[in-house]
Amino acid sequence: MTATLTKAAAPPAAAPLARKRRARRRGRTVALLFVLPALLLLGALVVYPVLFSVGRSFFDASGTRFVGGDNYTEMFRDPATLKAVRNTAIWVVVAPTLLTGLGLILAVLVEKIRWATAFKLLLFMPMAVSFLAAGIIFRLAYDEDPDKGVLNAAAVGVHDAFQDTASYPTARARDGEGLTRGADGSYRTGTSVSPGDTVALGLVGVAPKELPAGAEPAYPAAARTAGPDELRGVVYLDFTPGGGGKQGVVDRRESGLPKMEVEAVHDGKTVASTTTAADGSFAFPGLETGSYSVTLPGSNFAQPYDGVSWLGPALVTPAIIGAYLWIWTGFAMVLIGAGLSTLPRDSLEAARMDGANEWQVFRRITVPLLAPVLTVVFVTLVINVMKVFDLVYIIAPGPVQEDATVLATQMWLVSFGGGNDQGLGSALGVLLLLLVIPAMVFNVRRFRGSQR
Repeated sequence: MTATLTKAAAPPAAAPLARKRRARRRGRTVALLFVLPALLLLGALVVYPVLFSVGRSFFDASGTRFVGGDNYTEMFRDPATLKAVRNTAIWVVVAPTLLTGLGLILAVLVEKIRWATAFKLLLFMPMAVSFLAAGIIFRLAYDEDPDKGVLNAAAVGVHDAFQDTASYPTARARDGEGLTRGADGSYRTGTSVSPGDTVALGLVGVAPKELPAGAEPAYPAAARTAGPDELRGVVYLDFTPGGGGKQGVVDRRESGLPKMEVEAVHDGKTVASTTTAADGSFAFPGLETGSYSVTLPGSNFAQPYDGVSWLGPALVTPAIIGAYLWIWTGFAMVLIGAGLSTLPRDSLEAARMDGANEWQVFRRITVPLLAPVLTVVFVTLVINVMKVFDLVYIIAPGPVQEDATVLATQMWLVSFGGGNDQGLGSALGVLLLLLVIPAMVFNVRRFRGSQR
């Protein structure tokens, strides 16, 4: 009788438990239905391509013959791939470090200015620009032609402000007209002259419209005679406008070349130097008796300063990193600024009350307290720079593309940019994935730790 009553009483006690189980199953089903579209999308766009690339990396370029680990072996034999690994290492070390440092400094400084929001907005605006547009902007900014590239225009302006440019970069002497060209670009008289002589040094290659303002005809200067201890001469444009005239002879309509540096050389040493007048005339008075040669130094004919070869083999990677800094500095500043706003102000004020200056407060208190935020920003940027592709591909010109290549661009070039070897390209993709995974795992653990 007792057993019967116990059995009869069991269902009412188990009913709430069964309802809870059904409710949990229903909740899991509903949650799975909500998550299912995202899982399908993740599988189609991430999981499947990763698995396919891993499998494809074990086949040859055509995808029909299994080659095992040959692609991975070839990957580390290829000089272009090794250069891509080296450049990627430079990116990983330099770009995140600079960005984190700049972001920290700007975040601290922004707190001390009145228009902090406007300043943050200006620095963050490049994040709204696509990498394609940013690459085109900096490709133009880095152009070697000062008339196009803003950086070289500024460099030329600063250079010319402190150093005079050559007067006649296109000038040259006619062959067989008495001037011999030296290895340093200078011109000198082929025969010796002595005090009391007058020499005429004719040059060509200068357009009449390019003559300095105030240039005068050279004929009167050529007609002057030199004193017994004086060496006199004229440097002129051996070209008669409209035709006519005689080569090697100063004609009446030919112009002198002013501001030309001239030297008198005796026994291989420069004993006197001067600059030509408006009519191209020059004179060396008080010379001792002897044989001399008249020299036009190479500085008169030096090519104008054209700026820096920003996109040359030596500077192309730092130049592209500079473009990357322009885009991402605002991102680092905003994240670090958010962490800075949560710092306990009483700790900072207590340090100031104890006599610490601003540098000591920054170094001993602000930076240690911001260490978790700085670490997250740094690791996030490391993951980002490992995948950089757009800027490198767009900014680096074709001849230096190999000098600027990173793993992402090398993977594309090998697979689709002419290499047509998707087996090797897949191996590069797997290598890039293996390099990114540790940073991703570290970031996820940091995030979970901060939540706990």
